Amino acid sequence: MLEKNFDQFVNDLENCTRCANILNPAPVFLGNQDAKIVHISQAPSYKVSQTKKPFTDASGKKLRDEWYQVNEETFYDPAKFCFLAVGLCYPGKNKSGGDKQPPTICSKLWLDPALDYLQNKLFILVGNKAAQHFFKGQDFAELIFQTQEIHGKPTIVLPHPSPLNIKWFKDHPDFYQYRLPEIRAMVQTMLEK
Repeated sequence: MLEKNFDQFVNDLENCTRCANILNPAPVFLGNQDAKIVHISQAPSYKVSQTKKPFTDASGKKLRDEWYQVNEETFYDPAKFCFLAVGLCYPGKNKSGGDKQPPTICSKLWLDPALDYLQNKLFILVGNKAAQHFFKGQDFAELIFQTQEIHGKPTIVLPHPSPLNIKWFKDHPDFYQYRLPEIRAMVQTMLEK
């Protein structure tokens, strides 16, 4: 039995300040519990943390326009897509200029409990950090090229669509040739159900 209804859960999530001592709390969430596709990434980018709208960056444009081939209205329809992350706030930069890892407490407080509310048809995990949260220690490329399961629901693992991820795509040309058309078809099928 869930302690609170989904609206209360989302309200608590959106007002979380648990990590205020290490980052600027600004949780990013969009969706409802009946969304057909639940999208889980590592953490919002700086730009996303400013807009408070998931994937309003180059990665999001690639996902939406090129990979899924859906329009913006569909992508941001909370009945169609629900956006979660391992870390819901922008984690800041590390000393080498990359993004810091999200605090581990975030997924324990919000991502893992959120799964109990969701009535989705498909999970999509974007990037290795999201994949390892659910499939710890498994080979990332193998996860991508086979459909997985979370809570008995089909789960797609995607490489991160970031422009910085060029090497992975060069090393795995089969992704664009074979796997991406399968993924796109799955997304379209789930949206039509």
